[in-house]
Amino acid sequence: MAGSNDPNGSPPASGGGEDEPILGTALTARNIEAFGRKVTTTAGHFLGDPHSTAHYQNAITEIHRELRHPNIQRQVYHFSQTTPSEIVRSRLYTSEIHHRALAYLPDELLTNIPEDDNSYSLFQGFEATLPDMDASHHKRHGRHHSRGRKLLSSADAEKEGQPKLEKLKSEKGSLGHRLEMMAIRKNMCSAEIREIDNKIANLNTMRKIVLDRLASLEQEESSIEHDIVDVGNRLEDLEEEMEDAAALAQPAQSPKAEAVEEATPSGSPDMEASFMSASIYEKIPSPKAKRRKNIRRISMPILHEHFEPGSNLKEIQAHNDIITALDYDVPFGTMVTAALDDTVRVWDLSAGRCMGMLEGHHASVRCLQVEDNIVATGSMDATIRLWDLSRADYAPQDNRINKGGEEEDDEDALGFEHPDDAPIPPPSSSMQDCPLFSLEAHVDEVTALHFRGDTLVSGSADKTIRQWDLEKGRCVQTLDVLWAAAQASSTIQPSSGPWRQTGRLPDASADFVGALQCFDAALACGTADGMVRLWDLRSGQVHRSLVGHTGPVTCLQFDDVHLVTGSLDRSIRIWDLRTGSIFDAYAYDKPVTDMMFDTRRIVAAAGENVVKVYDKTDGRHWDCGAGVDAEEEGTRPAMVERVRIKDGYLTEGRKDGIVGIWAC
Repeated sequence: MAGSNDPNGSPPASGGGEDEPILGTALTARNIEAFGRKVTTTAGHFLGDPHSTAHYQNAITEIHRELRHPNIQRQVYHFSQTTPSEIVRSRLYTSEIHHRALAYLPDELLTNIPEDDNSYSLFQGFEATLPDMDASHHKRHGRHHSRGRKLLSSADAEKEGQPKLEKLKSEKGSLGHRLEMMAIRKNMCSAEIREIDNKIANLNTMRKIVLDRLASLEQEESSIEHDIVDVGNRLEDLEEEMEDAAALAQPAQSPKAEAVEEATPSGSPDMEASFMSASIYEKIPSPKAKRRKNIRRISMPILHEHFEPGSNLKEIQAHNDIITALDYDVPFGTMVTAALDDTVRVWDLSAGRCMGMLEGHHASVRCLQVEDNIVATGSMDATIRLWDLSRADYAPQDNRINKGGEEEDDEDALGFEHPDDAPIPPPSSSMQDCPLFSLEAHVDEVTALHFRGDTLVSGSADKTIRQWDLEKGRCVQTLDVLWAAAQASSTIQPSSGPWRQTGRLPDASADFVGALQCFDAALACGTADGMVRLWDLRSGQVHRSLVGHTGPVTCLQFDDVHLVTGSLDRSIRIWDLRTGSIFDAYAYDKPVTDMMFDTRRIVAAAGENVVKVYDKTDGRHWDCGAGVDAEEEGTRPAMVERVRIKDGYLTEGRKDGIVGIWAC
């Protein structure tokens, strides 16, 4: 019988080549081969002569001798403990193991695979993308081939009696295949459209997130600027205290100098009268007075530019009566509003919060202008008051976009107060340091004003226009509008009255001076007789008169080329200042009460609950305001009385005291 090569039954020594372990155990190929020979010999004995038992006993003895060896026992035990996965892994190559590891997908990813509801296979979609040669060829030569096919079919019919059945079947199959490809292409287009819609929805969500981030940055920017102002004010206070301490620490003056000072007192009435009048001197603020300076914003807010035109940013219940005037300095800056409830309120547009009230007028304010930190207000008490808002005692709140991490329903995502929060009333003393001085010369209500630099012009119901020097705080020139109209009428038509040049009398219910604007020595004024007069402030004469409106002029504004005017005759006219002729004009259904324009748009309040917008670039007219969606929402907003627009940031004041803020 064949036995082991080792007569002592010891296992062969492990080495290289065939003696290397296999199957993840310490068994070698030589051990397995020897063990297999013994089993084969034993099986052969079973199949051989049944009366011979010597061969079987020798084989069992050899196997027992092998199994009693400790090393073999440990190898067999280790092989029995090996898992099936380890056995399978040991039989794979390293490259295949790497490939399976890289191509492995967990069950979590496999469960998120979207269901494929497409009824066409990938091969059909690929086939549909290939150009249809028959169709293109048919398009190029369709008419010629169809005519040729008709001739050939008729010839074959005459020749054979009927067209061939195979040709008709082939043509039917070709048309059916083309129709199937058309259906597949349509399905592919629909799937692509759905994918684009999903991408648009995802981009809109991402845009909303970025807009929230931009609003938060602008809110933080505003807070930092307020902190800079506060630090600057404290720095100025400290410098003044150091100067006062240094002045007290100076040595006493010599007796000779004191005698000279006593002989010529600086505060004598004679010296004050020689320098300026006492009344003017009292109105000029003292140089030692505590000033609160503000800074101009380094970067302007741009959040409103990223909203769709006509988007509502905020609505504020500013007053309880008709808003008569409003203005603001920059988008998300400071706004001042006035109404017939005899109040003038200052607003922080970044927070939607009232900063305080300007108190001093004895009647309602009809007109106002905000320029940097200076506010000029004209009232029905015939006075004009100037205010410095940088002196206001106002602490801005840190308003975040979404309080408590909750999403807001409105689309603005701005730093305004939450609509459900109760407004915090400002302290009554917040604006007590803001008044500068009062200009008193008119004898009737002030209906229009405009200032630029140190020059302020005002129009009143006393039928005069006054020019003021803001440095000296006094009136330097009075322009009599009636006298100028009479001079112009006598020059052109001596027999007509002073208001016959336009063919109509002034409207008694309208403001005599409806609007005015100045620039350097140029002044434009619109009056109740429908005339627009251009004055030269150096000579006090009318340089040119623009005739065209048939109703009182209520608003005007000019730039370096054009002058835009609005009137109660329901029209807005654009004049060319170089020629004095009408450049363009358009009409509305109701009278125009207010108007303003920026580089792109002209906005107007025309007796409706919407703001009329005219795009100068493309000539398009559209509506903006709460009245656009009033029918769908079932609301009736009040009529718009006043409008202002700057850099696409639109504010409008209504008859019910609400101020609406829009992206335009």
